[in-house]
Amino acid sequence: MPLPLPKSIDETSNLLASADYVADRSLATVLYLSLKMQRPLFLEGEAGVGKTEIAKVLASSLDRPLIRLQCYEGLDISSAVYEWNYAAQMVDIRMREASGDSNRGAMEDDVFSDRFLIRRPILQALEQVDGRAPVLLIDELDRTDEAFEAFLLEVLSDFQVTIPELGTIKAQEPPIVIITTNRTREIHDALKRRCLYHWVDYPDAERELDIVRLKVPGAGAALSREVVDYVQHLRTLELFKNPGIAETLDWATALMELDKVALDPQAVSDTLGVILKYQDDIASIQDSQSADILREIQSEARREGAKAGASAAGA
Repeated sequence: MPLPLPKSIDETSNLLASADYVADRSLATVLYLSLKMQRPLFLEGEAGVGKTEIAKVLASSLDRPLIRLQCYEGLDISSAVYEWNYAAQMVDIRMREASGDSNRGAMEDDVFSDRFLIRRPILQALEQVDGRAPVLLIDELDRTDEAFEAFLLEVLSDFQVTIPELGTIKAQEPPIVIITTNRTREIHDALKRRCLYHWVDYPDAERELDIVRLKVPGAGAALSREVVDYVQHLRTLELFKNPGIAETLDWATALMELDKVALDPQAVSDTLGVILKYQDDIASIQDSQSADILREIQSEARREGAKAGASAAGA
């Protein structure tokens, strides 16, 4: 049996925290409501802010299978829902003909039976696995076209699909559906109406620091703070692509592997490719600007340290 769903917002927050996912209360609230109301959760936000990870955390924490549909341009029903095993069907027909079986009606019924049906992610998600409704992750929906969105309306409203040769297949228990988009294009309102919505933003400095401490425990306190402050500053600049949480974690790990205990200009220059993935962005902050950012965050850290020391002395 699957683990029970959380019964409150606090339990939902604790569920995410148990898998080292640091979420604010607004995310925990909409996730709790999505589970309680059995409604798909539509997560929108920049790439790298942790949208996909939410589905992974739910699957592992609730002990349910994770079924992932990675979207791309040109995705169609045969890749997303089902298709017939045409090669196996042809072999079966040839074998029947060779054996002298001429019953066309029976042959047609048999070749379009369940044993020749290839289940793709959406159809798999409508069927329970060991009595457990799975978590269906429809990742980066904005990469598909509007025709595929229109098909999803039946799936998301009634949790069913219609196969002409077999009829309608409906889920006994609705799967937990997480839909993500990086907002490279707008998703139709008809699909959004079937979902609960949440914008996943970049975390503030304190929450991002908590994430680094959880995910990269080997990084020292000073290095973790400087990495977070530096990335937070980068996100205030006009870059082609701001670094996400994934890049922050990668950078902290890379610096730790280089035995760094704090940032220095050379280390920043050597590892900019870990957090910035476009040459124009790297070129725009190299040299003097990169050094200025580093001096600024280190000066701010010293001021904060002095304030904390004065407060402790006064106490």
